Amino acid sequence: MTTATTSSDRGIGLSMLFGALAVLGAVVMFVGAPEQLAAWGFAGAVLFGSLAVVVTHLSWV
Repeated sequence: MTTATTSSDRGIGLSMLFGALAVLGAVVMFVGAPEQLAAWGFAGAVLFGSLAVVVTHLSWV
């Protein structure tokens, strides 16, 4: 009994996209002079970094 599998690079692309957005959030956190802007940069970096890990795990099953 064989199963058909299809391969897609969507997981890699989404992981790279979320990773780039996480880096952008870290840059905003580093450069952001007001504390509120730095906090939003940190939140974005954590959120998009987490999404990059989740997409990687879900797509490479």
